[in-house]
Amino acid sequence: MIKDEIIAQIDAQKNFFKSHLSKSIPFRIEQLNALKLAIISREKIITEALWHDLHKSYEEAYLTEISLVIQEINYHIKKLKNWAKPKRVSTPIYLWPSQSKLYPEPLGLALIISPWNYPFQLTMSPLIGAISAGCTVVLKPSPDAPKTSAVMAELIADTFPKNYISLFEGGIEINQILLQQRFDIIFFTGSTQVGKIVSKAAAEFLTPVVLELGGKSPCIVDKSADIKLAAKRIIWGKTLNAGQTCIAPDYVYVHISIKEKLIEEIKTALTNMFGSDLKNSAFYPRIIHAKAFARLQNLMQNGQIRMGGELAESEKFIAPTLLDNIKVSDEIMQEEIFGPLLPLLTFEDINEPLTHINNGEKPLALYYFGSTEIAREILHKTSSGGACINDTIMHVSNHHLPFGGVGNSGQGSYHGKRSFETFSHFKSVVFTPTLIDLPFKYAPFKYFKFIKNII
Repeated sequence: MIKDEIIAQIDAQKNFFKSHLSKSIPFRIEQLNALKLAIISREKIITEALWHDLHKSYEEAYLTEISLVIQEINYHIKKLKNWAKPKRVSTPIYLWPSQSKLYPEPLGLALIISPWNYPFQLTMSPLIGAISAGCTVVLKPSPDAPKTSAVMAELIADTFPKNYISLFEGGIEINQILLQQRFDIIFFTGSTQVGKIVSKAAAEFLTPVVLELGGKSPCIVDKSADIKLAAKRIIWGKTLNAGQTCIAPDYVYVHISIKEKLIEEIKTALTNMFGSDLKNSAFYPRIIHAKAFARLQNLMQNGQIRMGGELAESEKFIAPTLLDNIKVSDEIMQEEIFGPLLPLLTFEDINEPLTHINNGEKPLALYYFGSTEIAREILHKTSSGGACINDTIMHVSNHHLPFGGVGNSGQGSYHGKRSFETFSHFKSVVFTPTLIDLPFKYAPFKYFKFIKNII
């Protein structure tokens, strides 16, 4: 039975962790190098799989999936020895002559559940953090990107001992079996709805959870914005992976005085990127499956189409579509779009979009195009997982910046050093010498008045 196989595999990985081999710094670096070489040698196979699953061009697949992973590996290899060193911290005078240190240690066996929209990057990036921290890992990619999942299964099996890192393919039944088991950390990327299920399962064992979710990431275009540049960067962010990106601009609040100009510039920018025959462009992805296509088709009934609207169900093609005359009560404004539809709302006073944003769930990302002064005000008055000023998406590509949500858009973060920290526990240790034994702490507390003055 598959359940028995999974339980046996998990037990084997727990035993491997108990051998302490995965804690060795040379071992971790060796595994990171092995992963890097495995990815580089399979670049063509990986990009072909992403084309099959999502119609991602080689260029987009490399830039948004492979290159980010390789950069992350290189960064961890460079920094790992320093991150893993015990760090001395200050010791208050009443503890002298003791010393205090923080010891990073791996949490143990990690479960990483990844989504279909960036199936390679969002599996490998957290895996890098887990390897770097010294954990053993169970990977569970999405069945909705089957070719990429199969490539990753082969890559993992060929690169790592099975009792160190394993990968299980399959649907919801495999997820359910895995979530019934005890892990030391669960890292989940996906929808808020499934994130709640993961959290409930983890709570049975008091397992810490990192949730990378999503939400309706707003984009504000003020009258002070460079409209042409804003249009190009917004439509780029929205067409990346056909809008199936957790930090894609979900809707645009544009100052009423520049709305028409923004629409025209978005049309021009789209043509410049994909040409006049977008459907046959080698660079425009497709919707993942028929269920997602039908959902997006229904959302297109909201408002007035000002650009796009073309559909080809047999090819899972939906053109980038601007929807005007949208009301905040419309269905399209009630859920994350996760597709190439872009609702437009207008404002005259900046407090209008701020009020709307603050009345909703905290988004994973926030984008503002306009003056630096207003940008600072917006950052001060809103809460979001991350933000870009006069750009979209790009904050995710800097491994010096933690990536993660807040509130309904997630909890915990990763990338760069934060990935190492996410899969680690920092053990607090006090070293006390035996040559001196100060009497202050012992009954009958004869020096209490003196101690009271210094603590």
